[in-house]
Amino acid sequence: MRIRTLGCSGGIGAGSRTSAMLVDNDVLIDAGTGIGDLALEELHTIRHVFLTHAHLDHIAGLPMLVDANFEEHFEVPVTVYARSETLDAIQAHLFNDVIWPDFTKIPDEDNAMLQFRVCNPGDTVRIGHRNFNAVDVRHSVPSLGYTVRNSGGAFAVSGDTKTNETLWPALNACDDLRVLVIEVSFPDEQEELAAAAGHYTPTTMCRDLGRLHHDPEIWLTGMKPGQEETILRQVIKAAPGKNIRMLARGTVIDV
Repeated sequence: MRIRTLGCSGGIGAGSRTSAMLVDNDVLIDAGTGIGDLALEELHTIRHVFLTHAHLDHIAGLPMLVDANFEEHFEVPVTVYARSETLDAIQAHLFNDVIWPDFTKIPDEDNAMLQFRVCNPGDTVRIGHRNFNAVDVRHSVPSLGYTVRNSGGAFAVSGDTKTNETLWPALNACDDLRVLVIEVSFPDEQEELAAAAGHYTPTTMCRDLGRLHHDPEIWLTGMKPGQEETILRQVIKAAPGKNIRMLARGTVIDV
């Protein structure tokens, strides 16, 4: 698998793009503003989108992606996989014929360009040679992380989360875990805000990291713009000796 980072920031500005990772050339994990940098022919190859949750920084590009891929006589729809709460939210507030056309009914309900598929914690979706496994995490809204496995190993994406009891057993069950992409949005000085918003800080993330039985590459994502260097410095101090790096737009990871 080749994982290409299209966006990994907790906000926009100064070249920052929000959460989106392209797996090979046909699957997205989240659909934030980062997908807007793809060429039109690259957008046309995307037919599967796994959403972690319904917050705007993770779904902002989805309406435009569906629009870019629309053809009246299309062969393969765009399928979005997420918790039912997430799908209900984007149906009610996004694809509602007010904010954006309801592509779940275009060109007609029996043959719609946009398809929704409920993906609950514990579910596995196989697409080609890859298994996408949904993991419950703890955010301010119902959310998922994902582990993705092929014959070369597994990588994991935490999605937005704070300290939880569900992600780490799922990661420990991946004997071939090669890469962990984990969010840490706020510096330690904003721990109270982070807890209320459902996010890790360097200290809380590194404390949970001690529960991981494997030693994968660790990539940090979701940092608030302008806080990146502070957060990275605090993480490295809290977890000395760990293979930890900061994800950047354009980073490519091979598994």
